[in-house]
Amino acid sequence: MEKKYDVIIVGSGIAGMTAAIYLKRGGLNPLIIEENAPGGQLNRINIIENYPGFIKTDGPTLAKEIYDQVENLHIEYLFDKVTSANLDGNELMVTTINNKLYCKYLVIATGRLSKKLFKDDERYAGCGISYCALCDGNLYKGKDVAVVGGGNSALEEALYLANICNTVTLIHRSDTFKGDQTLIDDVLSKNNIKCVYNSNITEYNIENGKLTSLSLDNNDKVYVSGLFISIGSVPSAEVFDVKKEKGFIVVDANCMTNIENVYACGDVIRKSVYQLTTASSEGTIVAYSIIKKEKSNKLEK
Repeated sequence: MEKKYDVIIVGSGIAGMTAAIYLKRGGLNPLIIEENAPGGQLNRINIIENYPGFIKTDGPTLAKEIYDQVENLHIEYLFDKVTSANLDGNELMVTTINNKLYCKYLVIATGRLSKKLFKDDERYAGCGISYCALCDGNLYKGKDVAVVGGGNSALEEALYLANICNTVTLIHRSDTFKGDQTLIDDVLSKNNIKCVYNSNITEYNIENGKLTSLSLDNNDKVYVSGLFISIGSVPSAEVFDVKKEKGFIVVDANCMTNIENVYACGDVIRKSVYQLTTASSEGTIVAYSIIKKEKSNKLEK
């Protein structure tokens, strides 16, 4: 299928959906392209207590609330994977697995992907290796599991799993956690969370297609049925040939990249603060930048 839109937004995290809502309300015709569930990384957050208007909520609930707004505005949504993008010339082109799509403005809101522990982690899919406790935790209800990492995400994963699993071993390469003190205190107060410091996983021990234990660099073994990897994330922007620094897309004050009419927002851009509130703000900035530019272009004609 070939079709043209005012704006194509790649990614339906909080930044992408916010941009779509403002663009639609501003009189433009946006298309959202997403290969996974609406909400992006929101769907992996168990508890949210710092988003204005919500004393306490969870990521999937917030994602659904925002997606409902998208649906109510009749914003077109395409479940597909972007495979390439041609950003040369006046007409921008995005190619997906099933479609060739054109637009005047492109918004990259693809967020970040979880870092792998080993390069060949894909081969262990379904064997007990996971990147999302909220997604896969129930598969290990009442069992022994491990989490690797030392930041907020790892601490949150361990706390969530501690409520449904028998034991949680939290493996960290340093002697101190990097997360918020409140989370650290909560982890240390849990009787069924064991913290292993100054250790690295060197090998997954798989038997009959299932994880049975983890080998550590101190020659110890941790016997678990599941491992949740939470060691950070990397920007998901390889498809787009725009200016980047350390993989993150560089944008100006209007969230435009080095290419005219190509914008980016959310966790895929280079910035100092990565929060839900900043991602939503950037989606708003992108939308208003495009709306203002479109109005200016019409006046010139």
